[in-house]
Amino acid sequence: MRIGAIGRTALPTVFTLLVSVAVPTSGQERSPTTGRELYLHACANCHGADGTAASAPAVGLSVQPPDFTESSFASREPAADWAGVVTHGGPLRGFDSQMPAFGDALTREEIDLILAYVQTFYEDKSWPRGEFNLPLALGTEKAFPEDEVVMKTTVDTDVSGSVMNKLVYEKRFGSQTQIEVSVPFGWRERSDALGSPSAWSAGLGDVAVGLKRVLFHDLDMGTIASFTFETILPTGDESEDFGKGFTVFEPFVTLGQFLPLETFLQAQVGVELPTDTDKAGNEGLFRFAFGRTFTTGGEWGRAFSPMVELLGSKELEDGPAVWDVMPELHFTLNQRQHVMANVGVRFPLTESEGRKPQVMFLLLWDWFDGGFFEGW
Repeated sequence: MRIGAIGRTALPTVFTLLVSVAVPTSGQERSPTTGRELYLHACANCHGADGTAASAPAVGLSVQPPDFTESSFASREPAADWAGVVTHGGPLRGFDSQMPAFGDALTREEIDLILAYVQTFYEDKSWPRGEFNLPLALGTEKAFPEDEVVMKTTVDTDVSGSVMNKLVYEKRFGSQTQIEVSVPFGWRERSDALGSPSAWSAGLGDVAVGLKRVLFHDLDMGTIASFTFETILPTGDESEDFGKGFTVFEPFVTLGQFLPLETFLQAQVGVELPTDTDKAGNEGLFRFAFGRTFTTGGEWGRAFSPMVELLGSKELEDGPAVWDVMPELHFTLNQRQHVMANVGVRFPLTESEGRKPQVMFLLLWDWFDGGFFEGW
């Protein structure tokens, strides 16, 4: 729910202009019925017949209407988020009350027709639609390229505990490319010679740098796929168990797929390729997240996405596959829905000896849509 990409300051005016429906004149034979007719009838005066927008001073506005022909602007948000603000006004997503509700002036069908027509203004369809920005699971990566900051925390419930964090920065470049920098850090409880907990130590883990590229996306099929190549650098202290002591290359493919009954599947399949095969072998990774999003108070309320993840790994040369299961709940925190959280518990399914459940948390800020403290 990232309607903020429409423009933090311009959004109230944008949608006010978009849905300000003029009263038909007495000489008008019929009301507009198509998306194009509705747009020309209600919006073209300020947004331009071709969507490029009129000059703000020329139409008496304090902010410049956005350019609907700009692909990076018009593609990012799910159509439902646009429709929600049009229907219920700016406060629905934490925007100014200058954006009034127009649910009584336009039917949902008319709003959808206008929004569908607006999508025709931009020509570069290589930008994946915002509908593909599925909830972020705790273990499985998502295929959609995004501008986000994510903090992940894993709490080990073993006798010698640990609290490990991972700060992830993601930046989108162009329509289909994203870079990612991941910085792990945390605390581990050390054990004495008898195996009893003795003291805690803090440290930085192995920093990772990744590049993601969308391979395919089709809204009619409900499918998006991406390829990511990640390099994990040996920045952590191996002696304190904060790092592996060698570089690891991790290429993987991610998939997002809409399923019947408004459910979705996210999958990640890849390999870990260490540069020091004497210390670690090549390993395959298999991660799957299945879920569904529910909203409270109608279609545009707070969003909750219960998910179940199946997480597996296996050394490619030999050894058994290791599988875990993780039930979790992803939910939005603020009205704008660009600050979200996820909480879950990871349970061992196989090879469980010596492995205890882990409690995992995630806090996500979609910074493209506004400041962290905006939209509450």
